[in-house]
Amino acid sequence: DGAVVCEAIGAYGAGLISQRRLGDIEENAFPGVGTCSAMFTANTMSCALEALGLSPPGTASHPAVEKSEPRGPNAKVSAQKRKDVQQAVDMLWGLMASGRTARQILTMEAFENAIAVVYALGGSTNAVLHLLAIAREAGVDLSIQDFNRVGSKVPLLGNLSPHGRFHMGDLDQVGLRAGCAGGLPLVMAELWRGGLLHGEALTVTGKTLAQDLEGVPPLASLQTLQAEVARDALSEATKGDSKSTTVCFGLDAPLAPKGSHITVLKGSLAPESAVVKLSGKALKRFEGTAKVYESEGEAFRGIVSGEVAPGHVVVIRNEGPRGAPGMPEMLGPTAALVGAGLGGSCALVTDGRFSGATHGITVGHVSPEAHAGGPLAVVRDGDPIVIDTSPGSRRLDLAIAPGELEERLAAWTPLDSKPVTGTLYKYRRSVGSAHHGAVTH
Repeated sequence: DGAVVCEAIGAYGAGLISQRRLGDIEENAFPGVGTCSAMFTANTMSCALEALGLSPPGTASHPAVEKSEPRGPNAKVSAQKRKDVQQAVDMLWGLMASGRTARQILTMEAFENAIAVVYALGGSTNAVLHLLAIAREAGVDLSIQDFNRVGSKVPLLGNLSPHGRFHMGDLDQVGLRAGCAGGLPLVMAELWRGGLLHGEALTVTGKTLAQDLEGVPPLASLQTLQAEVARDALSEATKGDSKSTTVCFGLDAPLAPKGSHITVLKGSLAPESAVVKLSGKALKRFEGTAKVYESEGEAFRGIVSGEVAPGHVVVIRNEGPRGAPGMPEMLGPTAALVGAGLGGSCALVTDGRFSGATHGITVGHVSPEAHAGGPLAVVRDGDPIVIDTSPGSRRLDLAIAPGELEERLAAWTPLDSKPVTGTLYKYRRSVGSAHHGAVTH
């Protein structure tokens, strides 16, 4: 998948693999049509939309092509995916006939359901941006702190890449072999039975979520079935412990305890907010010194050329909604850190966002962003930075004297290193903070 390719680039830059090996990885990545196969942003949002009640149950996990079908430019969309499209159209007509609208489905309870599912599966931090933006459009008063409120109660269940061993198609197989419409209903039923979903929420089926989930078996009853799927999915080299035979864990024995995934931080470096993805990591606190870069490209070149060392906090600024403009994802630099063997000894902090493929010690969506004069704009090489994800703290701090920070901010002048015109100029003038979903209204 995409994470493997980018990490291989970092490993090649660090001299850990040969150019031939890098070429082999690149040529064998993304073997078919459809989106990335892991719990990256696309699959995260397909699951979030199903949890919101906006898509037919079970459809989020269906692959675009079957493993037995030809890959490459001549690949055909699977029969199941074609059925999904027809089902969606039929449901759309049904909603139009009944007069039910999206805003009647998109309630606060629906958004809390979506957040719970994202946390249970170890989904992308981009879900924070997208769900905040959808809520704004739907007129629902969802705030970024609601992610901590809801998500802190949800354990990590999905053993899915990039933090786990399996992919979306494997979860789909577990669901289909268990007699379900797809893989996600298994996860949602587990959360619903555990009191972590609102069963009364309406869906596009015209029923409640609880009604949609009737008859879905508990994950605890599917251990043998999951082992069969794992045996089909994994090579012999990757087998050998319990994690290699379980695609999705139950609430009674999760992959990681509650509070082990996306965490919203605040602090002197993020007066509004910032977002960190733990994905089951036991990290509670990281302290390091800043290594500052003014753009993603500059940071990537610095990492692969050996400028970054253990204990550094790589700071990438001017990549926020206004600064970039458009808030690009930082998969290249984060994967380069992991590929270079620095994923556990360095952190990365940015006002940009991350790919769902990103893992490591990464903090994004720092708000206010550097372009708007946020504290990230005045960080200097060597400054101490503290990341504290413990439940009683949840802070991101620039550990310098408050008076010095105030002096730097007072002396700061905007750095317009990326002048834009036309539509991008209008976008930069109208887009808001990532704290509110980077919306333009």
